[in-house]
Amino acid sequence: MPVDKGLYQAPKGLEQLTQQEPDIEIEVEDPEAMHISADGFELDIEKMDEEDGSEEFNENLAEVMDGSALETLASELSGDIENDLASRKDWEQMYKDGITLLGLKFEERVEPWDGACGVFHPMITEAVVRFQAEAIMETFPAKGPVRTQIIGKETREKMEAAQRVEADMNYQLTEKMPEFRNEHERMLWNLPSAGSAFKKVYYDPSIGRQVSIFIPAEDIVLPYGASEIASCHRVTHRMRKTKQDIIKLQRAGFYMDIELGEPQKFRTEIQEKKDKETGFTATYDDRFELYEAHVDLDLPGFEDKDENGEETGIALPYVVTMVRGTNQVLSVRRNWKEEDPLCLKRQHFVHYQYIPGYGAYGFGLFHLIGGFAKSATSILRQLVDAGTLSNLPGGLKSRGLRIKGDDTPIAPGEFRDVDVGSGTIRDNILPLPYKEPSAVLAGLMDKIIEEGRRFAATSDMQISDMSANAPVGTTLAILERTLKVMSAVQARVHYALRQELKLLAGIIRDYTDDDYNYEPESGDMQVKKEDYNHVDILPVSDPNAATLSQRVVQYQAVIQLAQSAPQIYNLPELHRQMLDVLGIKNADKLVPLDDDQKPKDPVTENMAALKGKPMKAFMFQDHEAHIKVHQMAMQDPIVQQLIGQNPQAQAIMGAMQAHIAEHVGYAYRQKIEDAMGASLPSPEDNLPPDLEVQLSRLVAQAAPQVLAQSQAMASQQQAQQNAQDPVLQAELMDQKIKQGELQRKIAKDQADAQFKQQELALKAQEQQSQKVQAGVKSATDFIEKQQQHHETKRQTATNGAIQLAQLAQQAHEHRLDTATDLLSQQQKPKGGTKE
Repeated sequence: MPVDKGLYQAPKGLEQLTQQEPDIEIEVEDPEAMHISADGFELDIEKMDEEDGSEEFNENLAEVMDGSALETLASELSGDIENDLASRKDWEQMYKDGITLLGLKFEERVEPWDGACGVFHPMITEAVVRFQAEAIMETFPAKGPVRTQIIGKETREKMEAAQRVEADMNYQLTEKMPEFRNEHERMLWNLPSAGSAFKKVYYDPSIGRQVSIFIPAEDIVLPYGASEIASCHRVTHRMRKTKQDIIKLQRAGFYMDIELGEPQKFRTEIQEKKDKETGFTATYDDRFELYEAHVDLDLPGFEDKDENGEETGIALPYVVTMVRGTNQVLSVRRNWKEEDPLCLKRQHFVHYQYIPGYGAYGFGLFHLIGGFAKSATSILRQLVDAGTLSNLPGGLKSRGLRIKGDDTPIAPGEFRDVDVGSGTIRDNILPLPYKEPSAVLAGLMDKIIEEGRRFAATSDMQISDMSANAPVGTTLAILERTLKVMSAVQARVHYALRQELKLLAGIIRDYTDDDYNYEPESGDMQVKKEDYNHVDILPVSDPNAATLSQRVVQYQAVIQLAQSAPQIYNLPELHRQMLDVLGIKNADKLVPLDDDQKPKDPVTENMAALKGKPMKAFMFQDHEAHIKVHQMAMQDPIVQQLIGQNPQAQAIMGAMQAHIAEHVGYAYRQKIEDAMGASLPSPEDNLPPDLEVQLSRLVAQAAPQVLAQSQAMASQQQAQQNAQDPVLQAELMDQKIKQGELQRKIAKDQADAQFKQQELALKAQEQQSQKVQAGVKSATDFIEKQQQHHETKRQTATNGAIQLAQLAQQAHEHRLDTATDLLSQQQKPKGGTKE
């Protein structure tokens, strides 16, 4: 259609560019193929051959395969399946005979007389009913059959994902798949009797969800020599579908759209026997019987090739579905994952086995105690018939004897008229010698029943034979020995159920939406597929304990051990698991665990401690603040009085101290991280030896810094506390006064000592002065004596002597002045005189 005006203006120079472009030539050779050439560039677009890989990986190959190839495939596969059926004829006969021993239908017998006893001993039926009841309670409790296990390292995100997956899987199996429990119970009924039962797990496009259906052992056909279903090269599921079911799958594109015709009737002897025992009659059956063969094939046109494109001749796994009788192929599909380079077969069947046998099928109660059940039934009938004959005996009578109403037995207290031909009545009647039921035969029956029940692990333990004061370990040993066979069977059921749940989880993950269609309790809604990649699916059943009583006794033994050393046990976790085993509702509220607790403020934690409730510290909290509030609460007089009145005061104080210690540990961890300048790994992490050594060395370098900081902080806090304490201030003042007095005393002692030293010095000076004065006096006395001598000589001497005396007198006076000056200098103090 021509356009007059564009919405936007064309770029400038567009016309010049188009003129410079070379011409493009297009040659159409076929409506689905063409040749394009332009400026030396050539491109051939050819019709792609359908056999060259145009089909999708999950496409029904029967749509593209040649008709003759499909006929050949169906003919060969049908012959192989018939051979597989023929190889297990004796097994089917044994299975059919065992169904009779269940005694589901009362047998009307005419031999040895009409109305003879037709009761069956319920030995096998009792074992089957017990096993089904115990197994369904173990594998499918009210909360659901699924629990999860985290793959790899446990983190908070993975734990939340595991909780979401567990809730979603249980929701799927209990709400979205209402047939799952019924199919599971049917499987548990057939498993102990036949020895093998199968579950088929697949995605049903007609209803748009995953399905897990029960398949009886007779409908799974395995070839001769097969040892297990997982590695078997051909597994055939014989299934029956109505025409409407097939049409729905044809509309969904799962089956090839072909004319089906009318269904042919195929009924096995086992199915006929089941119908007879349960009271059904197949008057009309409009179902088609299909063969769904999971088989390894080397299909023409779809051969396995190596890296060079050459055929390897290796058969690949396929699923071929065809109609039995007409051999019409409905589908041929690849049975491996597209991204799998090894092309490994995908598993759709789960094999439950009671007791593993020689071949692929397991042994059941039909095989193990079928002979016991048959013998017990025969003896039971003999005893009942003997009692009947003993109570209502028969015999011979003469023809002449006539008894009124001789057709009916004589009632208690009844007397009838008798016409005797001749002789006495005793002579005309001869009772046959019937005996009472044999005590030996009854004892033999009890022995057979006891052995059969013991072998089937259904015998009851004699509780009356055990002492009420018997140790739990002894009780546990008896239980384990009694239930050993059943525990092994339960472990096999647990393993097979795990495989089934993993297949269901894989289908849910592959076909589910990216987000949950409901709001989960934790986490984002748009993480559904991602959650299923982080966890592993497990049954809730315990493979180590077959019954509730066994698990209870096990936990009682652990609780007894915990009483001897409670410090090494996690008692809340132990009691929580015990409540879960007993099936107590709201166990998380009765015994909360640390994982169930949420961060709380310190006041709320103090309130919980006073009530005797557990407390938990978290790494991200302000630990210094929590420690301070908890310590102040413990020092509060009201709190101390309340704790003192509580009979559990010691436990409350211990819990508070333990909680404070937990905060102290986290606070120290934060200080180490601050000193290191890096975060430490989580306490739950398992460190490699090399990393642990390196981390320990770094922590050792940071520890002295933390210690110095703690000491400085402690000193500062101590100083602040001292400054605010009046009693301590008074003590400090007294200490200061005492120190002042001591200092004054020391100063006084020092002054007294110095004064004594000065007195000693003065005394020494006085003594020295006295010595000088004594010398001066001696000198003066000597001079006086000399003067007297000179005066005497002067009187008697001549004038020359007088002159000489005068000179001597002058010399004497000169010496006296010198001595006086010396004496005055010696008497003068060197450092001055003290006032």
